[in-house]
Amino acid sequence: MTGPARQARSVARLAAVQALYQMEVSSVGAEAVIREFGEHRFDRGVDDMTLAGADEPFFADLVRGVVAHQGEVDKAVSKRLAQNWRLERIDATVRAILRAGAYELTHRADVPTEVVIDEYVELAKSFFEGPEPGFVNGALDGVAQDVRR
Repeated sequence: MTGPARQARSVARLAAVQALYQMEVSSVGAEAVIREFGEHRFDRGVDDMTLAGADEPFFADLVRGVVAHQGEVDKAVSKRLAQNWRLERIDATVRAILRAGAYELTHRADVPTEVVIDEYVELAKSFFEGPEPGFVNGALDGVAQDVRR
């Protein structure tokens, strides 16, 4: 995959995490959020800066996929949480990161495991300065071990 295509996927992953978070806190459906991102967020400038283009079909697949397979995705993540921890207790942004990453690991065999984990750990680092990136790394590595043997 070329540099621009790789960057477009990274932007799509960030947008998917934002969309999943938005869906959770506002109860908006997947199709409405996908439409909103396509019409108002992608390829738009922010504070006189043009944002990098996103792989919009990949973004839509991530959002739709997490929603369509949420039970399976949540089960894969929950299996890797510490005993007595429930997914609902985790910060909503971390939960969105884990769900998107777990969806890729369970349903996107075309994306290498290392790429998936690295991308979502980097996303966690962009949101958090504490232990969350390490937590995301450990949880997604565990999911990968479970589903990509």
